[in-house]
Amino acid sequence: MILLDGLQVGKDIKSEIAVEVQKMKERGEKPPHLAAVLVGTDGASMTYVNSKVKDCEMVGFGSTLIDLPEETSEEKLIDIIHDLNTNDDIDGFIVQLPLPKHIDEQKVLMAINPDKDVDGFHPVNVGKMTLDLPTFISATPFGIIELLERYQVETSGKHVVVIGRSHIVGRPMSILMSQKRKAGNATVTVAHSRTANLKNITKQADIIIAALGIPEFLTGDMVKDGVTVVDVGITRVPDDTKKRGYRLAGDVDFESVSKKASYITPVPGGVGPMTRAMLLKNTLLARKGL
Repeated sequence: MILLDGLQVGKDIKSEIAVEVQKMKERGEKPPHLAAVLVGTDGASMTYVNSKVKDCEMVGFGSTLIDLPEETSEEKLIDIIHDLNTNDDIDGFIVQLPLPKHIDEQKVLMAINPDKDVDGFHPVNVGKMTLDLPTFISATPFGIIELLERYQVETSGKHVVVIGRSHIVGRPMSILMSQKRKAGNATVTVAHSRTANLKNITKQADIIIAALGIPEFLTGDMVKDGVTVVDVGITRVPDDTKKRGYRLAGDVDFESVSKKASYITPVPGGVGPMTRAMLLKNTLLARKGL
């Protein structure tokens, strides 16, 4: 069994980006600049955004954090987005989700200039991704593709089962894995909460991408020997033996599945670090005009 070490690959990608940024600076060019908009005080969102700021410092990017109170109006947020859209110093920006309930997330995402949408959530960029045109691919699917490529996991002609159909991970993964690309050319099945006989389907899979948000859902008896497993989930599970009172669990029961797998991602240290690295990659692409 080979561990798909997203932590190490993420570090490698950041190092590569840092070298490219240094060369840009030596040529007298402006380094990439990423902005992040955070509304409210959601703990996980705050941690994630702060990590993005640190990542920018690490690779030599400029960064701006716009920290707004929970009661910020939808109109005010969209005004800020319009300012970022027209600010030539900002190459790309993200609006951290989830947003407070009084703000329409879809309306906010639609307000973002697709050329600065480094999260890859705007319908224009999703459409381009579907048509296999140059665009910003959402960072988590982008990271999974990159991880499979760097470990030279064979995907061509393989049966990929994606568990989960979210617009952020499941749906784009199903499209990307079926496209003509290095980590692609696969036959893809999308499974979800209404799928009947799921175990029969997952036992046929050469590659499983688990992205449904249920901790330790995929167990060893649901997979065949030699399977490649990518675990997208990360959930805090109560655990009195831990100092913090919880442990982080993925959507895969690592102990039982890893005994059968040829490749598997850990949680944490698998998909998460790749997501962060590919957001930087998208910002670099935005600076270069894609």
